[in-house]
Amino acid sequence: MIEIDLADIHEPIVACPNDPDDVKTLSDVAGAQIDEVFIGSCMTNIGHFRAASKLLEGKRDIPVKLWIAPPTKMDAHQLTEEGHYGVFGNAGARTEMPGCSLCMGNQAQVREGATVMSTSTRNFPNRLGKNTNVYLGSAELAAICSRLGRIPTKEEYMASAGVLDAASSQIYQYLNFDKIEDYTEVAATVTA
Repeated sequence: MIEIDLADIHEPIVACPNDPDDVKTLSDVAGAQIDEVFIGSCMTNIGHFRAASKLLEGKRDIPVKLWIAPPTKMDAHQLTEEGHYGVFGNAGARTEMPGCSLCMGNQAQVREGATVMSTSTRNFPNRLGKNTNVYLGSAELAAICSRLGRIPTKEEYMASAGVLDAASSQIYQYLNFDKIEDYTEVAATVTA
């Protein structure tokens, strides 16, 4: 058994290329150039996309290719309704069909040889694209990397992520289908 005291964690932990077990602190990898960013996979939920959107508000012409792929059509629909797809579009993001997308490399792949920050589940060699170097991190870290074109310092990350604090209860709210009128109306018509 491995015990980790979370009180000892003061900055994000990043999995380094190309092994999900090779983890380092943000301070250890700060400054590494990032060519492309992928925010998606089954490891992300709607709150992660809202947070990324908040971190990208008002940004245009970001220096990397940003890929967005919510895990489900319901997430994509809700993100569109809330205006987040507009924020991603203004930033220059490429929105993929909901689902695995780059995580499995079966719908699209990043540029050959790219260095990528990804929210996907694994960073094994060639999974996101041929000869790629893939870091794994949070959606918040990925959004900040997409703005900078590099991995931020701990201080840059903390300053940027601080904008999420005031609205965190709305940002990180799950899709509670039993409270969304569109879903409850359809559910009421289903018979056993």
